[in-house]
Amino acid sequence: MASTVNKEMIIADMLQVDPGIAPILMASGMHCIGCPSAQGESLEEAAIVHGLDAGELVETVNTYLAKKEAQA
Repeated sequence: MASTVNKEMIIADMLQVDPGIAPILMASGMHCIGCPSAQGESLEEAAIVHGLDAGELVETVNTYLAKKEAQA
């Protein structure tokens, strides 16, 4: 079964699921994924700060994860 993320997940935990999530977040404008806030901030909290839609990010990341799992 493929891994999935949700908007309540801490960004650092998401990156442990798959480091390939980092370029997705960075491409959306979240360039501070390595900053201390990412160690304790949920995706939803970070999305609000950056003016992004957390739901869209979750969908994009989960699509990436599903495609990667299908190729494995």
